[in-house]
Amino acid sequence: MLDALEIVTTVIVGLLVGVEFSVAFVINRILDALPGDSAQLGRSHGGRMLGALMPFWYIGSLVLSAIWAVAGWGEGGAGLVVAAGGLLLLSVIMSLLLLVPINNRGKTWTPENRPEDWKEQMNRWDRYHYVRVAVLVAAFASLVTALA
Repeated sequence: MLDALEIVTTVIVGLLVGVEFSVAFVINRILDALPGDSAQLGRSHGGRMLGALMPFWYIGSLVLSAIWAVAGWGEGGAGLVVAAGGLLLLSVIMSLLLLVPINNRGKTWTPENRPEDWKEQMNRWDRYHYVRVAVLVAAFASLVTALA
C-alpha cells in the first residue's frame, strides 16, 4: 500500500510541476507574443480556469506527501519526503501571499477595465511564479529521490 501511495504522490506532484513549468515557460510566452489585447485576455482566462483547479492540486499534493511521510516514517527516504512536504507547504504559502492576490485581480480584467500597470503586475506574478516553480521542482526531486 505504501508503494502505491509513493507512486501516486510522485506522479501527482510531477504533473503539478509540469503544468506550472508549462505556464511559466511556454503558455505565458505564447500569450505575450500575441497581438493586441490577446495576452491580457488569455491570462485572465487562464487565471480563472487554473485558479479554480490549482488550490485542490496544491493542497492535495501537500496532503499526500504528509500521509507518505507519516506512513513511511522510519524508512529510508522519510527525511526527503518531509523536506518535499515542507517545500510544498512553502509553495502554498507563496501562492496565498504573493500570487493569488495578483491572480484574483487579473482574472477580472478586460481591455476596458484593466489598470494601466497591468503588465507590471503580470511581470511581478511571473517573477513570483518562477520562484514557485523552482520550489516545486525541488519538492518533486526530493520525492523522486526518496523513491530510490
